[in-house]
Amino acid sequence: MRHVPSLIHDRDGPMNLADYVRSIPDFPKPGILFRDITPLLANGPAFRETIGRLADHFRGCGIDVVGAAEARGFIFAAPLAMELGVGFVPFRKPGKLPFDTHAFHYELEYGTDSLEVHKDGFSPQQNVLLVDDLLATGGTMAACCKLVENSGAKVAGCAFVIELTSLAGKKVLSPYDTFSLLQYE
Repeated sequence: MRHVPSLIHDRDGPMNLADYVRSIPDFPKPGILFRDITPLLANGPAFRETIGRLADHFRGCGIDVVGAAEARGFIFAAPLAMELGVGFVPFRKPGKLPFDTHAFHYELEYGTDSLEVHKDGFSPQQNVLLVDDLLATGGTMAACCKLVENSGAKVAGCAFVIELTSLAGKKVLSPYDTFSLLQYE
């Protein structure tokens, strides 16, 4: 696969990806400031730049496969896997995968949730890069990490487009190389 150089420049210098993230107050409920990535996805050069910058951080780290939890993680993980020249493994909600699965049940601030991955999704000793659009509390990504480790593979890193620093998700993921392109309070 041919690597497309990152760091697209516009008239004022390197592309500012934050210009393509829209802030929506009081969504999905009052008091929440939602960071909307759909303008970034709708802009081809910004989307390509996002994938390039994520890939550049992990290029040369021996990544064997990229994994992501549904649904927005898939949007970034699949093209990132292609850019790195590796495969993609989906983590899904219970009952969505057709083959034998490993499951992990975890606590959220408002209840519990579960994720599943195919038992043959990862081989022992593979280096797995996990990807999502947003790092908030870190619960979903921590569950993905546990599923990877339970399979005998290694978490090589956790990549995010956006990190909400005030929610301290990076602390939850502190054993891993955790990288985000944009940080918001």
